[in-house]
Amino acid sequence: MAIVDLVMPKLGESIMEATILKWHKKPGDSVQYDETVLDIATDKVDSEVPSTAAGRISEVLFKENDVVPVGSVIARIETDVDAPVENDDVYVPAPAGDVKEEIEEDEIDGKNIPYVPVHTMLHTNDSGKINRFYSPLVMNIAGSEGISMAELESIPGTGNEGRVTKKDILHYVAKRGTVQQVGETGSEALVVDRQTSNVNIKSGNASVTLRPTVEVYAEELPKEYEGNVEIIEMDRMRRLIAKHMVQSKQTSAHVTSFAEADVTNMVLWREKIKKDFEKQNNTRITFTPMFIDCLVKVIKRYPMINSSVDGDRIIIKKDLNIGMATALPGGNLIVPVIKNADDLNLVGLSKKVNHLADAARNAKLKPDDTLDGTFTLTNVGTFGSLMGTPIINQPQVAILAVGAIKKRPVVIETEQGDTIGIRHIMYLSLSYDHRIVDGSLGASFLTAVAREFESWDINRSW
Repeated sequence: MAIVDLVMPKLGESIMEATILKWHKKPGDSVQYDETVLDIATDKVDSEVPSTAAGRISEVLFKENDVVPVGSVIARIETDVDAPVENDDVYVPAPAGDVKEEIEEDEIDGKNIPYVPVHTMLHTNDSGKINRFYSPLVMNIAGSEGISMAELESIPGTGNEGRVTKKDILHYVAKRGTVQQVGETGSEALVVDRQTSNVNIKSGNASVTLRPTVEVYAEELPKEYEGNVEIIEMDRMRRLIAKHMVQSKQTSAHVTSFAEADVTNMVLWREKIKKDFEKQNNTRITFTPMFIDCLVKVIKRYPMINSSVDGDRIIIKKDLNIGMATALPGGNLIVPVIKNADDLNLVGLSKKVNHLADAARNAKLKPDDTLDGTFTLTNVGTFGSLMGTPIINQPQVAILAVGAIKKRPVVIETEQGDTIGIRHIMYLSLSYDHRIVDGSLGASFLTAVAREFESWDINRSW
């Protein structure tokens, strides 16, 4: 009998852990080589983990919603399917629940609590019977508040199968009273004032009061709403998007510049060739690959736009990896990346754009498809917006938004004089990180992009 370890795969240089979304196999199930065993999620994309051997699942080491470090063994596969499955060492899982959310929030006083496998947080009573699961944060709060294990066991839990959540223990702490004696030895006593966090040590007739200057943790209980409202819990991807957007605004000094581009030549050229293009290349052509074709030419002239910030250092990226913001059917957003976009011609760009967009909308993106972007393009005009003020996709330093293309009467300068004509006009907006991109550079780059759009050769081949 041979046992093969199935490990959490490496999902990219910057990804250190992933969340288990769903197990497709359970202990005892047969599995074929390369058959999907489970679905996982990172902060970038959802993905499938295939089996690395044919056989039978003998052990599953993590539950759904567990956050697992890359490289950890997540399951074991018995390749000799005729051998019995060993059940001597039964894994005792944590009750199903939102474990991931609590692990994400396990931060006290700015310091992350180390990841603790959930089975180490199952506690036993004096008779050896397993009690409820307690997350690292709940245990930390209990320790800080002087709550014993026996007292913790008495707290009513609102989580799955009676699990004590962070809200439960904080609610319990708030109702314990403002002053509690938490320790006593002989003539000495330790008293905590829960309104001020002061600690009073009494010994005989003498006492000393300690006044901490840093709170151990701060937490607000969920706000109660009255009236005609509907409360919707954010899904996992929406929570991640919200977190990243706020983080980006806190990291980068955002500035946005605007420009106007006459894209009449682009519109007329695409209209003229799109049927033949699709027939000959078996892929449709949209404006996105045309925009990217122009972008990479301009970025090469302004390399500082294709960079990132690392402390006091500026890291200029030599690869041009263009992210394209893509709306998903559920209303969320993801940014697949076209690697080395400057190495692709218009046909190659069109095929890549269409492949990534279709994969994103059908949840078929691979983890590497969203990694290593150096500049992002977002088309806010798809939904009718004239312009936008996009948020930078960290750790990049700039993002370009293109608005809806509208016909407008404009002044056209010719050798014979000015005339008024109907042209296809589009607004561009560039958000950039003012820490390293000054207004002159940002505006110059944006103007150059607009001129590149306007100078599209209407007689070019693809």
